[in-house]
Amino acid sequence: MGIITNVVRTIAVRVHKQIEFMATHPHKFQQSILKNNVIKGKNTVFGKEHNFADIHSYEDYKKQVSLNNYEDLRPYMNRVLEGEKNVLWPGKPKYVVGTSGTTGGIKYIPLSKESLPYHYNSARNAVFNYSLKYGMLKIFNGKLLFLSGSPELSKTGKVTSGRLSGIVNHQVPRWLKFNQIPSWETNTITDWEEKVYKIAQESIKENMTMIGGIPPWVMMYYESLLEQSGAENIGDIFPNFDLFVYGGVNFEPYRKKLENLVGKQVDSIETYPSSEGFVAFQDIKGDAGMLLNVNGGIFFEFVPADKIHDPNPERLQLIDIELGKDYAIIMNNNAGLWASILGDVIEFTSVNPYRLIVKGRIDHFISAFGEHIIANEVESAMSTSLSGTGIQISEFTVAPQVNPAEGGLPYHEWIIETENSALELSSFGRILDQCMQTNNFQYKDLISGKVITRLKLTPVPRGTFITYMKKKGKLGGQNKIPHLSNDRKIADELIQLAKENRIVV
Repeated sequence: MGIITNVVRTIAVRVHKQIEFMATHPHKFQQSILKNNVIKGKNTVFGKEHNFADIHSYEDYKKQVSLNNYEDLRPYMNRVLEGEKNVLWPGKPKYVVGTSGTTGGIKYIPLSKESLPYHYNSARNAVFNYSLKYGMLKIFNGKLLFLSGSPELSKTGKVTSGRLSGIVNHQVPRWLKFNQIPSWETNTITDWEEKVYKIAQESIKENMTMIGGIPPWVMMYYESLLEQSGAENIGDIFPNFDLFVYGGVNFEPYRKKLENLVGKQVDSIETYPSSEGFVAFQDIKGDAGMLLNVNGGIFFEFVPADKIHDPNPERLQLIDIELGKDYAIIMNNNAGLWASILGDVIEFTSVNPYRLIVKGRIDHFISAFGEHIIANEVESAMSTSLSGTGIQISEFTVAPQVNPAEGGLPYHEWIIETENSALELSSFGRILDQCMQTNNFQYKDLISGKVITRLKLTPVPRGTFITYMKKKGKLGGQNKIPHLSNDRKIADELIQLAKENRIVV
């Protein structure tokens, strides 16, 4: 056993015990975090305006602090960016992370000296815990790859800023950097296609044992490896590749294509990172539920998802949640985000311990005809339909077609990137539609009542989605394509790109 593996084992044993204790004492940790965060925030601008000194319980907190979206917190963040101290959290943030705002423009998320370690340590702990439990510590003797944003930092106003994955890259300890790919020079390449090519070039001769990243970008990396090597699959290039770590999107729609590219079975760990904090991670092999990170500096609140847009919705703490219900997550973290609506919809799969799955985004849905379809339903239908077929889908998105040019009933249009034939897709489309009817009874009723007709598939050529993301300046990193929209902005642009490539759709 190598020196690094011995070091990892020592840390992993300690981490595993900490995670087990966290999982069995969730409410103790949550109450402690709420209390400590409120005490720390008491003398900030936000804390004084919201009478933090009078908060002694969760009920007090709810009375003093209403729910906030980013626009509600923007005036405070503007003051933070101007260099003012003690606005949302004591002092100034160590960094700010720039992400896409829901109403246009960029939103900035603060990272404090207290919150930053949780972003890196939670991801590290997820891997250490899983590797120890399932006898996979040998992966640390090989090379580890994380497809991430550039680690280069800049200034936004008077605060250091960067991409979350790039900032976290600075937290990797020196002893682990010895095993890490890509090099700093490669990781700072701004053009994503060039960067992926260079990463493949840099790693192709290495003993890769663990690969991490968002599935569509990892797929891009795999394809570059195969193109450069001429190998039939990734398993031939990396025979010791044993662990895939992913997050950011539902893996299931990509699973079949990625597994075919790898050519062998590889263990996987799902993680749930966000700029606002590290929410959860998979701790049991084969269990879709991710363990809630109740000791990660975040006090969690939950609002029934169908009530999140109400003027004064019911707010619940962890002890109040129920299984099988959809909730919007509310974040209160140790960087100064207070009652902040994260934007994700989750469902708890167990309460002892608390494990959850991500169902989609609050604002990503289709309800053009009253069906209210969410991301989890289209992703589940896609992955179920692909099982046992020869169809391979690289990427997809769904949009309503309210006024078909050809006349007839409206329908849901699925824009899919595939190389399968029209004949193969015809059969697949029928299977997919049946799965959607099973997943959403309102959709089924609309078809039965002849309000809409069954879905239609529109294939687009390889590279269309990448071209779209590149055009939008969102190629690579933590960016991902929404799998459904209630309008046709994305769908129409993708179809136009396909036509420009002289593909008849």
